Amino acid sequence: MRLATLIIALCTSGACACTIPVFRYALDRWEADKFHLVLPQDVAKDPEIQDLLRPLRANGKANLDFITATDAAQRDTVLRNSRESDKPVWSGKLDATSLAAVLDSPARKKLVQQLLAGDSVIWVIADSGSPVDVLEVERVEKRLKFLEQVASLPIQDPNDPDSQLGPGPPLRLKFATLRLRRDDPAEQLLLRMLVGPRGDFDPATTSFASAVFGRGRVLGAWPLAILDDASLEDACMFLVGRCGCRLKNENPGWDILLNLDWEKALPAVKTSDSTETSVSKPANVETIGPPPSQLRATIEPIAGPDVLKIIPDEPEIPANGRKGPLLAGVAAGLVLLFLIPRWLRK
Repeated sequence: MRLATLIIALCTSGACACTIPVFRYALDRWEADKFHLVLPQDVAKDPEIQDLLRPLRANGKANLDFITATDAAQRDTVLRNSRESDKPVWSGKLDATSLAAVLDSPARKKLVQQLLAGDSVIWVIADSGSPVDVLEVERVEKRLKFLEQVASLPIQDPNDPDSQLGPGPPLRLKFATLRLRRDDPAEQLLLRMLVGPRGDFDPATTSFASAVFGRGRVLGAWPLAILDDASLEDACMFLVGRCGCRLKNENPGWDILLNLDWEKALPAVKTSDSTETSVSKPANVETIGPPPSQLRATIEPIAGPDVLKIIPDEPEIPANGRKGPLLAGVAAGLVLLFLIPRWLRK
């Protein structure tokens, strides 16, 4: 499904003048939605379970709430999505092992590392490892590297009170990937969270990619078979563009469960004094025209309301580039003023 129509509507509906990119605004300001762990009545009263959950209730880092089931017949503990859904994310017997799997996984730890490093968006790709999937993954990675070359971040005004970055990593442009196997037993819960509360397709049988940004926000999930270059472009350009919507619920997507206290983790990230724009150039690719640092990508509709294209603006001439000819002219004039009287005396 293309994002163009939704993105255009969001970015033109009472937009603010904020120049912070969507991905960074989400990292700074959007608190992750809570997941709900619904406990059977007898389990909620179990002293061992109460001891197990007590640290999470008091100062828990994860975006997770605990609820006692109203149905006395419920026997399994159920993890429900942060949004209304009749499809549970997980169900089973609650103990120390299962709780640890609910709270975290190797891939989620890696996601947290990349988000705290300042990556604009992490495309989590879940595939079967088949030759067809390998080709699709290579196509996606190649397209993302190209998009890094033509995209740029909005120019930041340090004096604009509406565009102040929060504590955290340096602001940079980076389209990263994280590849998973669909049959990885340690990541089954994450895979179900990545496809969203609606669960339009089965992650166990469908290879797909999800765009993750902010504090674990998922912009969307697309089967690799229908994730074309234009859809990749739409999603990436939306996330690195200006944040035109202040309210989180006005934006598309859903959250995943991450075991992290963002309010403490972000200030602890080491930052540099200057804004950083990191663009990785693929090997053996010849760049034609101005370097990526002088390109500003804009999005505008073409051929109908649901199609977008990237239009590089004319490259700006650096301020010091304008000073060179002026200084040379002044120097030449001074030389002539010095030499002309000597020539006349001769």
